Amino acid sequence: MRLNKILLCVVCVTPFLGGCGGGGSSGATVATSTVHGTLIENPPLRVASLNAADLTAQLNASVSGQQLLALSGAPTCGIDYHYLQYWTVGGAGETVTATGVLMVPTAAPGASAAIVAQCSGPRPIVVYAHGTASQKTFNMAAVGDSTNPGYSESALMGAMFAAQGYIVVAPNYAGYDTSSLPYHPYLNAVQQSGEMVDALTAARSALGHIFAAGTTDNGKLFLTGYSQGGHVAMATHRAMQAAGMTVTASAPMSGPYALGAFADAIFFGDVDLGATVFSPFLTTSYQKAYGNIYSATSDIYAPPYAAGIETLLPNVLPVATLFQQNQLPQTAMFNSIAPNGTGNATLDALFPTITPPTTPAAQAPLFALGFAPTNYLVNNSYRAAFVADALLHPDGAVPTVTTGLPAVAPANTLRQAFKTNDLRNWQPVAPVMLCGGHGDPTVFYNVNTLVMQAYWAHLPIPLQVIDVDGGAAPVGALQQGFAQAEGVISAAAGGGVAGQNAVLQAYHAQLVPPFCSLAVRGFFAQF
Repeated sequence: MRLNKILLCVVCVTPFLGGCGGGGSSGATVATSTVHGTLIENPPLRVASLNAADLTAQLNASVSGQQLLALSGAPTCGIDYHYLQYWTVGGAGETVTATGVLMVPTAAPGASAAIVAQCSGPRPIVVYAHGTASQKTFNMAAVGDSTNPGYSESALMGAMFAAQGYIVVAPNYAGYDTSSLPYHPYLNAVQQSGEMVDALTAARSALGHIFAAGTTDNGKLFLTGYSQGGHVAMATHRAMQAAGMTVTASAPMSGPYALGAFADAIFFGDVDLGATVFSPFLTTSYQKAYGNIYSATSDIYAPPYAAGIETLLPNVLPVATLFQQNQLPQTAMFNSIAPNGTGNATLDALFPTITPPTTPAAQAPLFALGFAPTNYLVNNSYRAAFVADALLHPDGAVPTVTTGLPAVAPANTLRQAFKTNDLRNWQPVAPVMLCGGHGDPTVFYNVNTLVMQAYWAHLPIPLQVIDVDGGAAPVGALQQGFAQAEGVISAAAGGGVAGQNAVLQAYHAQLVPPFCSLAVRGFFAQF
């Protein structure tokens, strides 16, 4: 569920992508069918073509580029980038268009037999789900435009996977880029997993028709994604398994898997960084899908934010501009004046202790950012009703660990939607790795990764959990690199409290993604 901004060193890819050659695909056929999974133009437009030598040389020309090379390793393959346009289904079952990118590894003429074997012919496919993007213009195929909000994430996936011999399929999601859907079905597990399958189907239909016609699918299918995309990747694994599709392995990263528990934690006062952006995404998504989240947006949202909030995100404007224009509060999710006079003595006694919470002490400053006496997002009355339902129909992981399972029969319609999209309801048969950082202030590690690990603990599944920020099972050099990156960010901010705040701000969106991506690549390499 992150706002898109990845890895300090990823900005180094601007020079080589800005100068790469593209080249359209001549003789493309435009599909007449609107069946979901149909590739609209086949072959899809090739928007860029890079070779490994030029990519390596230009990365080596800058310190930041050298940092990325040190993390990802030198590119073995070139990459052809193709712009996918396909048909899919929206959150309410609408037939809509969506777009994405197909990255195809290539071998340079005269390359060694080993490189040809790694970069062409039958290759494994990685299907990648991106994190939360507030801007509608997000496009992971815009590899020549460093100002596009999808640029850095695309670059990271290219360096980590496509340049190492994986075919990469990455949808932009319905509601983004040129998609015909006027909203985004955010964390709608059925829609988003279905769209991932549709993007994969469309991409597979392109293979054999593109410039690198000899690069084909070898049958190995890997799923991964970060933050929002972590949830999407796990939901996609669940959907593919249920449909009888073969998944070789999956590796969700820092995702809100235990969605019901996570939402309850936030309403109990443990407000995460980004909550004021994620909330309207969620309520709009679930209102479009289920039609019962609110009668009017003012049922949930306080003035002046209720008016227009249903159509606010994704927006053509950056989220920082929305904050500046006071179309959203930057951090204040709730009123710092506690709800009172609810008619429920238990609630009236509870709210002063969690508005905001003061324990655990280390996280109290973070939680306090989620409260303000004015210009807060959610009405006191709605928060009180939500928490009342959470006390009456508790989640098994929040606020007290009991069963670890979602609430049995929540009555609040938003809590019902969270339960519908919670992923504590399936058992994978293919190997899974979960990666994240335990200090994440945006998607809480303990309420998501650890809750999911505990849910699967008694099941006979191949599960690996990686904490790039240390934890009980260190992974050596990976964690050392993460600690060094933290140190660089802290030092750049002057150290001390300022440095700690800088690390907090960078943790989810910049620090964790590249290190988890490297761990994921190592995991996939085992199969």
